[in-house]
Amino acid sequence: MQFKTFPTSYQAILDVIDAVDPVAYSRYRNHVDGPVTYLSPYISRGVISTKQVLNALLEKGYTLKQSGKLIQEMAWREYFQRVWQSLEDDIFRDIRSRYTGIRHAQVPKAVLDASTGIEAIDQGIQDLYQFGYMHNHLRMYTASITCVTAKAHWLNPSKWMYYHLLDGDLASNSCSWQWVAGSFSSKQYYCNQENINKYCGTNQKNTFLDKEYHELPLLETPAVLTEAGTFNPVTILPATQAPQLNHELPLLLYNSYNLDPNWRKDIKANRILLLEPSHFREYPVSEKVIRFIIALAENIEGIQVFTGELADLPELQKFPAVYSKEHPAFPHYPGIKDERDWLFPGIQGVHSSFFSYWKKSERELFRLYGESPFPRPAKIKRQHAYL
Repeated sequence: MQFKTFPTSYQAILDVIDAVDPVAYSRYRNHVDGPVTYLSPYISRGVISTKQVLNALLEKGYTLKQSGKLIQEMAWREYFQRVWQSLEDDIFRDIRSRYTGIRHAQVPKAVLDASTGIEAIDQGIQDLYQFGYMHNHLRMYTASITCVTAKAHWLNPSKWMYYHLLDGDLASNSCSWQWVAGSFSSKQYYCNQENINKYCGTNQKNTFLDKEYHELPLLETPAVLTEAGTFNPVTILPATQAPQLNHELPLLLYNSYNLDPNWRKDIKANRILLLEPSHFREYPVSEKVIRFIIALAENIEGIQVFTGELADLPELQKFPAVYSKEHPAFPHYPGIKDERDWLFPGIQGVHSSFFSYWKKSERELFRLYGESPFPRPAKIKRQHAYL
């Protein structure tokens, strides 16, 4: 892993963007030691946007073709965001169908303890706990042994992973777990030991996944995955004082999904990072994630961190204007909701598949830039939309 900790200063984040090599990413991104971008924590938290990343690549002279796979992965992220916009809280229910044979709705104890016996997965879970990050392929492997092999329903396991992720995004995380589990796709995602060894650099044999793919649907849940664990997440929010507010100036509301230091930065305003206990009771995150969010907020000049509900801000009606960015996690914010900086702003709503969404995205890229990333239709692979 390139970063043991993720930098939080805005200049360091720009340096991470500058270091992206989309050609190498296209070739080796599926390997756990491959050149992934490590941009997902900053995109998820709204510090930067997918459009900003694409513009930076084009400014460096990369073509759409060279950047194609990275653009496609960013499109996966936007696809899941549009699903959330349209379905709202229904993304936390089975979107299409529910597979039979589910044994329980908890996280297997061996997954919680990083003791599944699959070396790469166990190491990935340990890294998740320590660093707040897990490679995309490892997320898929972990979801597969949890939902497909251990036959646990996806919801609580997805909450467990979200709790620890610095790049936690409710849309990408929930939809991706459903995709692996088969409730938001045409089939479940299976992984075997050979595939894990290939992409994780291990040489493990004689595990419960050391099977041919056609054998996996017939596999009984191995004993190591039968015991359900207990996961009771709690979010520890900082104690803060009441913010100092000037009711003659507008109020700008920031949150854990909008930490953009350039958002309306040229106007004088009250700037509040609002950490609502009600939000984090419903969508808990670890103390490490909270510290990361607050550290990213330090890039915003004049920001005040406030732990409390929106209603605890005094006399909201007295501000000349209240601004926020549109987001389905915060529909209760009053005032003017600015649009997010989408890569494909004109492509909205739920599409029947990512393939349908991507074909429209390709046409939009051709309209804007006069070329398409792929001269021929690209194979659409399962992804978790983490970069």
